[in-house]
Amino acid sequence: MLYLRQFCIILFVSFLGELLHVLIPLPIPASVYGLLLMLLALCIGIIKLNQVRETAGFLIEIMPVMFIPAAVGLLESWSFLQPVWIPVMIITLLSTVIVMAVTGRVTQRMIEKDKGEGEKNERISG
Repeated sequence: MLYLRQFCIILFVSFLGELLHVLIPLPIPASVYGLLLMLLALCIGIIKLNQVRETAGFLIEIMPVMFIPAAVGLLESWSFLQPVWIPVMIITLLSTVIVMAVTGRVTQRMIEKDKGEGEKNERISG
C-alpha cells in the first residue's frame, strides 16, 4: 500500500507536468516539467521526501530496463542511422563526457558547501 500511495504521488506530479506541456507552448518535454515540479514541491515542503523515497528508489533501480525498448528501436532504424552513425557516435561520446564532468564538478561543489556549513555549525555550537 505504501508503494501504491507513493507511486500515485509521483504519477500525479508527472500528470501535472503533462498539463504544463500542453498549456505552455515551449519545446520542453513534459517529463522535464514534471521533474521541475517535483523538485519545487520537495524544496518548498509540499511533498516530503519520505512520501516518495521508497518508490523513487525502486524506479531508479529499474531505470536501465526502460532503455531496452529505445535500444531495440535504434536497431530497427539502422537503415536511417547508417549514413550518419559516425557523427552520432562522436556527439554521443562528447555529450556524455561533458555531462559527466559537469555533474562531477557540481557534486564536488555541493559536498564542499555541505562540509563548510557543517564546520561552521560546529564552531557556533561548540
